[in-house]
Amino acid sequence: MVWRLIWQATGETLYMVGVAVVLAEAVGLPLGIILVTTERGHILENPLVNRVLATIINIGRSIPFIILMVAIIPFTRMLVGTSIGTTAAMVPLTVAAIPFVARLVETALKEVDGGVVEAALALGASPFEIIWKVLIPEALPSLVSGVTITAVNLIGYSAMAGAVGGGGLGDLAVRYGYQRFRTDIMLATVIILIVLV
Repeated sequence: MVWRLIWQATGETLYMVGVAVVLAEAVGLPLGIILVTTERGHILENPLVNRVLATIINIGRSIPFIILMVAIIPFTRMLVGTSIGTTAAMVPLTVAAIPFVARLVETALKEVDGGVVEAALALGASPFEIIWKVLIPEALPSLVSGVTITAVNLIGYSAMAGAVGGGGLGDLAVRYGYQRFRTDIMLATVIILIVLV
């Protein structure tokens, strides 16, 4: 029975983190691209958009996850119909990861040599072509590394989510390992979390 609980909790954690990573990348990638391309002197220069978006992302990154999770309970309920369980935990996990992903994407794209972008502009490439045929391919190794970093962070966040009703390994560790004094379960969840990270 214990192993069944551990495998179920591991599956819940992987489900929460997997979906949250995909959704966060789907939203964070375009935001990171907008951050870079609207900078002063870049292909879609727009300082107002850049400043507003950068401020929103900075605010999002500065909110501790546990506070964010509680603060958006009404939004989570509206979106998925409940604020408890693995599906509900994906909402704050995704919201927390979006600004993080946007900054990682921004950093990756800023590493691309400006000469490559200038060469593409000189050849008559459109902003869309520069983004999809120059910036993203050149930054791909850093972007992939960013996905890994995001997944690792979300595994830690999912353990916190589990501690307050989100399911997964965090929930198992608190309910069985801590509250029932089952150090074997606590140790197993810690080992699994370390392996996942």
